[in-house]
Amino acid sequence: MRDYQQKPGRMVLCIDMKSFYASCAAVSLGLDPLSCHLAVVGDTEREGSVILAATPAMKRDFGIKTGNRLFEVPEDPKIKLVNAAMATYLNVSVQVTELFHRYVPMEAIHTYSVDESFLDISGTKRLWGSPRELAARIQKDMYLQFGLSCAVGIGPNMLLSKLCLDLEAKKTEGGIASWGYEDVEEKLWPVAPLQKMWGIGSRVEKRLHRMGIFSVGQLANYPLHKLEKEFGIMGNQLYYHANGIDLSELGAPILSGQISYGKSQILLRDYKDETEIKRVILEMCEEVAARARKEKKAGQTICLGLGYSKAVSEPGFYRQQTVQEPTNITMEIYNVCLDIFQRNFNGSIVRRISVALSNIYNDDVVQLNLFNDERPKQRALGYAMDEIRRKHGANSLLRAVSYTEGGTARHRNTLVGGHKK
Repeated sequence: MRDYQQKPGRMVLCIDMKSFYASCAAVSLGLDPLSCHLAVVGDTEREGSVILAATPAMKRDFGIKTGNRLFEVPEDPKIKLVNAAMATYLNVSVQVTELFHRYVPMEAIHTYSVDESFLDISGTKRLWGSPRELAARIQKDMYLQFGLSCAVGIGPNMLLSKLCLDLEAKKTEGGIASWGYEDVEEKLWPVAPLQKMWGIGSRVEKRLHRMGIFSVGQLANYPLHKLEKEFGIMGNQLYYHANGIDLSELGAPILSGQISYGKSQILLRDYKDETEIKRVILEMCEEVAARARKEKKAGQTICLGLGYSKAVSEPGFYRQQTVQEPTNITMEIYNVCLDIFQRNFNGSIVRRISVALSNIYNDDVVQLNLFNDERPKQRALGYAMDEIRRKHGANSLLRAVSYTEGGTARHRNTLVGGHKK
């Protein structure tokens, strides 16, 4: 392991609540989350609805896990199927964060997702003992207060605590594991395929494969200048992360190039009409742009994906286009999506649509075109519309397409996390 300067004494916990949705549902029904056979479904009335979560026993005994469809669940009297109650799950997640606040200040807590959080526990040893002792305390408190189990990864930074959680703690009987820099060569470098490494997705993995890199160890020992030439600043980060080095502050993205704002939805029916498809794309561009504006960000790369119906032999397409100036203006994003749509759509039946904005910049550094006085107005209009929706609700101000045949925004705005409350 190479000798790099790290923040002395820093220690981070990465905490994951096991089968969170399913466990919450089981506890609310008075069942044991670890032994009952229960699955949370998006909509129990639709056979094609997705399984959102399953208890460990459901996964072990029936092979049903997140991503399966309702029709794949066998008929068995032991199995309990429940609709998602997203508002309840979010409420429990907030209460869990309050539990963490007993041990560390709020600024030392980063909620990574509804069921996973990072805690910076640096300097708490005199209060709560060693990191393992604190992790055990949190496990006990979570079970006593909520009836939920959790796994905990311990490391000197966000990256190693997360990798420790995913690659060891979740597979350990006690649910607690700890990695230090001295463990990187033995425990991290053998990891393959590369997507097991937090922060490496399928597209980056394919590019690394083309460079002859198939394991984290090969990445860690690859010439840094070649990685930077291929990936830019992300190549630098990939190299150091493969060596266990992560200098980011709590809550920062694991790779700076990874920030993106996206929306994907599986449509409730087949969409055959091109006009209807475009209406949904416009609604989604509005939502993606609003998410970027909320963070005062703008993106230079716009992505559109269409997934075709299972009845179609082709899977669909996912294409992206980089524009000259970063944007968070809805109609600019939509016009690029239309261009991608016209060049790639083959007239097939559409069942899934995704829109994303990446290659992100701060909105305050966006250059406004001096020869287009409409752009500042459009940008300001977007922020004004966001403020109205914030004060009066998401459905208080919608584009006309949302009231036409095929529009989905009005219905989706009544959901929590894309599912029933």
